[in-house]
Amino acid sequence: MAATTQKQALAMERSRQKRRGFNPAPIIVNGTLLLLVLAWILPTVGLLISSFRPPFEILTSGWWSIFPHREYVSVETLPLPEGDRTGVMVIKGASGTFEQFRDGVASPDGTYKIFWKGNRRLGTIEVQQQEWKWGSAWTLTNYDAVLGGKTFEIKQPDGSTLIVQGENLVNAFINSIVVSIPATVIPILIAAFAAYGFAWMRFPGRKLFFIMVVALLVVPLQIALVPILKDYVALNLNGTYLGVWLAHTGFGLSLAVYLLYGYISQLPRDILESAFIDGASHFTIFTRLILPLSAPALASFAIFQFLWVWNDYLVALIFIGAKPDVQVLTMRIADMVGSRGNDWHLLTAGAFVSMLLPLVVFLSLQRYFVRGLLAGSVKG
Repeated sequence: MAATTQKQALAMERSRQKRRGFNPAPIIVNGTLLLLVLAWILPTVGLLISSFRPPFEILTSGWWSIFPHREYVSVETLPLPEGDRTGVMVIKGASGTFEQFRDGVASPDGTYKIFWKGNRRLGTIEVQQQEWKWGSAWTLTNYDAVLGGKTFEIKQPDGSTLIVQGENLVNAFINSIVVSIPATVIPILIAAFAAYGFAWMRFPGRKLFFIMVVALLVVPLQIALVPILKDYVALNLNGTYLGVWLAHTGFGLSLAVYLLYGYISQLPRDILESAFIDGASHFTIFTRLILPLSAPALASFAIFQFLWVWNDYLVALIFIGAKPDVQVLTMRIADMVGSRGNDWHLLTAGAFVSMLLPLVVFLSLQRYFVRGLLAGSVKG
């Protein structure tokens, strides 16, 4: 009896699915998300692979050549044909002109190609056949050249040695850390205090001040650079780390206050009222309750602020300057692009060095990221 009932239920479910028809929405959504993920991941994978490849291989083949693929390989070398070389010639069963053989002419059975290497008078004929190849010659020389800044040697395919001066990004990497960590911590602390005050303290002009803070979100960064630079020159702060810390703090403070206010204002009121009844001060409540409970929102903004400061070029250029001893990583990489635009082995290694720390920060705090963005956005 139970088996009959179960069969009837399954039959009813099938009939409902038939009435509903085929729903392509999940396939479209999942397919679109998959394409977006691949569009983000593939360039990063190519960058990482290229940073470990020798310069000659980067210039002569794509990074995807490390995967199994068929490639033409020279299997035989022949002398140039005798006689007239201006018309159609027959070489090893394949016919074509000089220009056609320069581009490669396939044999009648399609098993190999004939290539003319050189000019009409001097050169050789190469018979090339497709073979399965994979892999690449991996090397750490690129990172040694980028980080060490020493002179290093590159062996060319013809056996010669090329001496190249490397780039020293270690100092710029340290400068970026020195700029990014305080420029992330300082606005978070100030914004957390301000958000707590706007959310749980009553004082004259509270709403007006909060509106002014939110209004600062629409002020373009570029408008404030020249006035702040004039003040920095008058105060002797230009070219110092303190100056760029304060600049990043000011530019990121309005967004930080807005985000943290949305989270802190939605914390349970009962917890704070119980703390007030027990005699806790605002400072005790803030340090013992608000900060631990606001960890997702703090981590979410920390990711935003750190990535913005780490990848910043304009603010660092204006308030620190372009001196080699104080340059941050973005400025050094921009100099490399200008001076070593063809040295892809150095550019890819330098780019991945600049990506390494932001990836570590994001992966370490990603569990708080979505929670911190959504918390406080909807009142339940």
